[in-house]
Amino acid sequence: MTRTVVATADAPAAIGPYSQAIRVDRTVYLSGQLALDPATGQLVEGGFESQVRRAFANLDAVARASGGSLADCVKLTLFLTDLAHFAVVNAVMEQLFPKPFPARSTVGVASLPRGAQFEVEAIMVLPG
Repeated sequence: MTRTVVATADAPAAIGPYSQAIRVDRTVYLSGQLALDPATGQLVEGGFESQVRRAFANLDAVARASGGSLADCVKLTLFLTDLAHFAVVNAVMEQLFPKPFPARSTVGVASLPRGAQFEVEAIMVLPG
């Protein structure tokens, strides 16, 4: 088994002792992405939907650096500080992910780093 670290400047740098993603053969484990602007490292403004879109854009940047795209995601885990926003996430996902949609778990959490309201992590299998 060969583990390859995936890193890109198109997504925020890790804010702790972890990698943006680890690739093992055709499987890529993508770390959680918040709505941080990759250029500034700051949380984006504009409310919950803006955070969801930025977090998915960051996830897509790491997916692309891994050799794939959001379409290759097979499993997502979503973290929301307010589950009342669940419908917003669904609407954004329908725009960003092709069918069949990836498997998914959603977890309501008390808080997230940097005061974020949303985080997403993924497992991706590259075509091959």
